[in-house]
Amino acid sequence: MNLTRRHVIAAGVASASLARPALAASPKEIGWDDLIPPGVPYAEIIGEGDMDEANDTWSPIFDANATKLNEALNGAYVRLPGFIIPLEIGSAGVTDFVLVPYVGACIHTPPPPPNQLIFAQTKTPWPSEELWSPVWVVGTMYTQLQTTEIAETGYALKVDSMEIYEW
Repeated sequence: MNLTRRHVIAAGVASASLARPALAASPKEIGWDDLIPPGVPYAEIIGEGDMDEANDTWSPIFDANATKLNEALNGAYVRLPGFIIPLEIGSAGVTDFVLVPYVGACIHTPPPPPNQLIFAQTKTPWPSEELWSPVWVVGTMYTQLQTTEIAETGYALKVDSMEIYEW
């Protein structure tokens, strides 16, 4: 097939018009309550467990409600505030972390249930000097139970952008 200038221009216009809606998509702003599926009251997520004093960690035991995820968020483009618990940190900053609803979650206290924890990955490292600041995180969310070195998480987030959360 011989490509004419007209074919090349038409293909370029078509591909540009297809890419525009994806770039223009605004994230849906969600809160931590949105991670719990409709009909599952947070008060019924029971977390018991034992303190491992030698390692200074809490080993939680949650009921079945703790791993129930909001499937409406699977594949959703979202914006959510939270705090960073670093998993992978380099000289440029943090790239893999658990996003948690309150400062210090998962460190030396009973962690929130899996449906309140998000395993997040970013290609652009978040500066180490900003680790204790609350952040806004924007990206694509997936329902995905997994175990990290600090807690079981219920969601995964491919981070597109982050910024300091302003009160």
